[in-house]
Amino acid sequence: MLDRRTFLANTSFGLAGLASGCADPAIPVTPSPKPPALPDFYEEIEYRTFRYFRDTVNAANGLIPDRWPSPSAANIAAVGAALAIWPMAVERGWISRDLALTLTRAALRFFDEAPQGEGPSGMSGHRGFFYRLIDMKSGARYKKAEISSVDTASLHLGMLFAAGWWSGDNEDEQEVRRRATDIVDRAEWLWFQNGSAEISQSWRPEGGFARSGVIGYNEGLTAVLLALGSARHAVEDGAWEAWSAPYPRLWRGEGETRHLAYGPLCGHQLGHMWIDFRGIRDTVMRGAGFDYFENSRRATYANRAYCIANPMRWDGYSADLWGLTASDGPGAFQLPFKGETRTFHGYARRGPLDLPGERDDGTLSPAASLGSLPFAPEIVLPAAKAFMAVPGLYREYGFLNGYNPSFRFTDRKVETGNLNLQSGWVAGDYLALTQALILVQAANARSDFVWKIMRRSPVLRRGLTRAGFTGGWIQQKSD
Repeated sequence: MLDRRTFLANTSFGLAGLASGCADPAIPVTPSPKPPALPDFYEEIEYRTFRYFRDTVNAANGLIPDRWPSPSAANIAAVGAALAIWPMAVERGWISRDLALTLTRAALRFFDEAPQGEGPSGMSGHRGFFYRLIDMKSGARYKKAEISSVDTASLHLGMLFAAGWWSGDNEDEQEVRRRATDIVDRAEWLWFQNGSAEISQSWRPEGGFARSGVIGYNEGLTAVLLALGSARHAVEDGAWEAWSAPYPRLWRGEGETRHLAYGPLCGHQLGHMWIDFRGIRDTVMRGAGFDYFENSRRATYANRAYCIANPMRWDGYSADLWGLTASDGPGAFQLPFKGETRTFHGYARRGPLDLPGERDDGTLSPAASLGSLPFAPEIVLPAAKAFMAVPGLYREYGFLNGYNPSFRFTDRKVETGNLNLQSGWVAGDYLALTQALILVQAANARSDFVWKIMRRSPVLRRGLTRAGFTGGWIQQKSD
């Protein structure tokens, strides 16, 4: 199975030339105004999506399943997102403050007390980091899962949010802040560099560190920023420069379409769930003349423009039905389509051809577009409405994680999901991270909900400052 860890290592490959069809000069890419109040139908999407977390959480330990309804381990990055989603639900009137606090404390107590060690089984993590997938009940390592620097960073960002939002003087909220801060501070980032300036992608007890570091441009930037901002185990200067070393090979487009490219849109969204990049720039972006928020806006338009151009001639791509990112797919097949043999995939990261992370097998994901709501509401809201109308895609917990309108091969047994004669292949599962992306980005679009808390985080501010970010809120005194 191809997953994020594979692509984080490969953002410097597949970079020859400009991507054809990735920038339509007829489509404006000027900065968006602050989004207006979202329409009623979007609140319905948010509430259905929230119910995934409410109904699947293990209330005893705060763990969230990686997917549902298929049997699944817990995903630690999804737990991090849930730590922001519970307070969001309080402010929306969906759950009580007491329930949100109970679920938050359960998760923090679990990770604070979970066994750590270098043994291959029975442990939840090692040296302050955690396995990407852990058992929903015991919290122990799931099968041969790796300890992931990026997924641990996502968990830690949720904990930093919790430490900022739960600001009361009572013992319970003090406990949240104390445990969250202690867990984040324990991560031994110097160890995870493994003697290099780069942060390693992962570690396994069977083989040690992965050969690949977290470099290039994608959501892996969060790991580097937390490593630089750590209170106890900060890495030396140079980690951000190592991360951004491949940037010169990643630029695509010209003029107002120029951007640091990474094909799957999740790479432009997952880090932005937590960090408000508006108005702050590192050395590279000061030279480019725009910030990473604008970069994600341009990448969103490029992804849509590619789908409109549709060089592979897939069915169902349009100006309102677009979005390539990480999602399930019908499975590993080579089948005839419009006079050619085409390759289809199961779970994979997908992005426009000729970009880092390229893969286009006709599978679209609603989260690819909805995760860009803060960047480009003017094209995301029509997409959300269009995806709601796809038969079988919008269900009990919002959007299933993907569909492929070109895959109508009724004689083939798909890996997951179902064939629908109207829609083609439709996924059978909701994915926790895509659900989280939809929810958190909507909250940021509405009120800067996560961003305004995270702007006060000492760890994040320290990491951004050490990475060379200046301007905007980073220059202002934290509340």
